[in-house]
Amino acid sequence: MPVRRVREGLVPVAAAGLAAVVLLAGAGGAAAEPRPTIAQARARLAKLQDQADAKVERYNTVAERYKAARAKYRRLDGQFGRERAKVDDLRRSVASAAANMYQYGAMSSVPGIIGQEDPSGLLSALAVAGQVSEGQARTLREFDAATRGLRERRGAAKTAYDDMGDVLAEVTRERKDVEKLVGEQERLLRRLNEFNPGNPASKGIRYDGPASGNARAALRFAYAQVGKPYRWGATGPGSFDCSGFAQASWAAAGVKLPRTTYQQWAWGAKRRVSLDDAQPGDLLFSNGLGHMGIYAGEGKMVHAPRTGDVVKVVSLDAYWRGRLIGAVRP
Repeated sequence: MPVRRVREGLVPVAAAGLAAVVLLAGAGGAAAEPRPTIAQARARLAKLQDQADAKVERYNTVAERYKAARAKYRRLDGQFGRERAKVDDLRRSVASAAANMYQYGAMSSVPGIIGQEDPSGLLSALAVAGQVSEGQARTLREFDAATRGLRERRGAAKTAYDDMGDVLAEVTRERKDVEKLVGEQERLLRRLNEFNPGNPASKGIRYDGPASGNARAALRFAYAQVGKPYRWGATGPGSFDCSGFAQASWAAAGVKLPRTTYQQWAWGAKRRVSLDDAQPGDLLFSNGLGHMGIYAGEGKMVHAPRTGDVVKVVSLDAYWRGRLIGAVRP
C-alpha cells in the first residue's frame, strides 16, 4: 500500500495560527485565567478526539445491546400473547369436557375425582382411570404443554424486559459522557477556526479507483457521501460516524456489517489481512478500535473522521499508518 501525504482538510499553518491567536487570545486582566496556547489547544483537541472515539464506539455498542434487548422483549411478548390465547382456548375445551363428565355422572365412580378443582388435574385423573376419549387426552396433553410453554416464555419475557431497563440506564449514562466530550471538541474547533459543519445534502465525488465487484459498489457509495458531516451515533443518510459510514457503504454493496468498530473487527476475525496486503474496499482499524475507515486504493482512505469535520478522502501518510492496526476484507 503506497504511502502519500495527506492534503485534504488541512488548514495552512499561517492562516490557522493567525485565526487561533485572534480567537484564543484574551484581553487578560490580572485575575484572568491564562488562555491556552495554540499548541496546548491542539494537544487538548487530539486527546479529546481519542477519548471521543472510544466513547462513541462504546455508546454505539451499548445502544446496539439496548436495541437487541428491546427486540427480544417484543418478540417474547408477542409469543406470550399468542400462547396465552392458545391456553385460554384449551382451558375452555377442558372445562367443557369436565362439565360433560359431571353431567353424565362419570366422575362419581372414578377414585381421586372428588375435590379436583383444576381442569387439567381433573382430566389427568380421568385419563388414568381410562374415562376420557383419545381426543380429550390429546387436548389434555396440548393444554399441559402450552401451559408450561406459557410459563417459560413469560419468565423469559420478564428477564428480557428487566435487562432492557438496565441497558437503557447504561445508554443514558454513556450518552451524557459523549455529549460532554463532543461539546468541548466543538468549542475548541471553533476557537481554532477549524469547525466544518458539512453539508447533509452533499453529492460527494466520483470514485475512479481500482476497486472492482462489491468493493467498487461500496466505494462508489462512500465517495458519494464526501462532504457530509460527521455526527456521533449516525448511520446516514445525512451524517455518519466512522463505523456507521463503513456499515452504510458496504450495505450499498449488499454486505451486512455489524454496527460498531468492535463488532466489525470481531466479525472479521477470519477475514483479516495485513495493512501491506490491503485491497480497495477493505476496512481499516485504528489502535484501540476507536476509529476506522475504508481503503480506497492508491494509498488512500475514505472515512468519517471526527466531530466538526466531514466525510473525506485522505492519504495514508506516516501519521495514519502509525495509528492503524489491521484490515478486514468484507
